[in-house]
Amino acid sequence: MLRRFGNVHYVSKRLKYVVLYCDLADTEGLMEKISSYSFVKKVEPSYKPFLKTEFENSKPDKAKEYDYKMGI
Repeated sequence: MLRRFGNVHYVSKRLKYVVLYCDLADTEGLMEKISSYSFVKKVEPSYKPFLKTEFENSKPDKAKEYDYKMGI
């Protein structure tokens, strides 16, 4: 039944949850529709699109740098 709202990525029958992918523009409306069903207890959005994935000022590991210079 949830397949019509987006792409069902994962289903856990033991823990009783579903990971559902949908368009970012449609999330607010879909969250309201999905939460209105009687079998749905909680709907949570993913914050992954809003997280910064490029990090600055990362220091390289000295041990790895040494291994690269040795040619291992």
